[in-house]
Amino acid sequence: MNSNFFESNSYFIDEKVNYFKFENSYKVFNDKGKEIGSVNQKLSFGQKALSLLLNKSMLPFQLEIKDTSGNLQTTISRGWTFFMSTIVIDDAKGKTIGSIKQKFKLFKPTFKIVNTSGQIVAVINGDWKAWNFQIKDGYDKPIGTISKKWNGAMKEIFTSADKYNVDFNSSYTDVTNKMAILSSAITIDMVLKESK
Repeated sequence: MNSNFFESNSYFIDEKVNYFKFENSYKVFNDKGKEIGSVNQKLSFGQKALSLLLNKSMLPFQLEIKDTSGNLQTTISRGWTFFMSTIVIDDAKGKTIGSIKQKFKLFKPTFKIVNTSGQIVAVINGDWKAWNFQIKDGYDKPIGTISKKWNGAMKEIFTSADKYNVDFNSSYTDVTNKMAILSSAITIDMVLKESK
């Protein structure tokens, strides 16, 4: 991985709606409003056809996070699912760095991120209606948030409900775990909208 994509502490995710395509697409900005990358869903023709017949929440998906130079940073994928999903995160070289397990607690979504050894890297939980999520590490220590709240330059740029902020504490510097957590934050948008 040649870029410093995962070294930032704040990421602003902007969903790009395209009514003529089936794939989800997002742009990623830093806290100064500069575009630093994109997230694009890859669907085969067969998957597009099935999305017209079946509930999207059951279908497999694959997302690619790339920097502005087109360099792959992370791949996020899920197979067929019928209730709670498990999502796999691979680095730019195709090596699995972790997975996301979705659970529900009293109708509130919880996403547990585990590394390849099965250890909990982070837990994301909160209120999806208000779109406020807390990110905590495996020891229940807060390490960040996901929200629809904007600060500084981004407040002027983003006004739509389909845009959100992933913010890490400045003291949190584990790049591999950030890859997994940011990937999880992006999938939350897809998974929760599919389940509505």
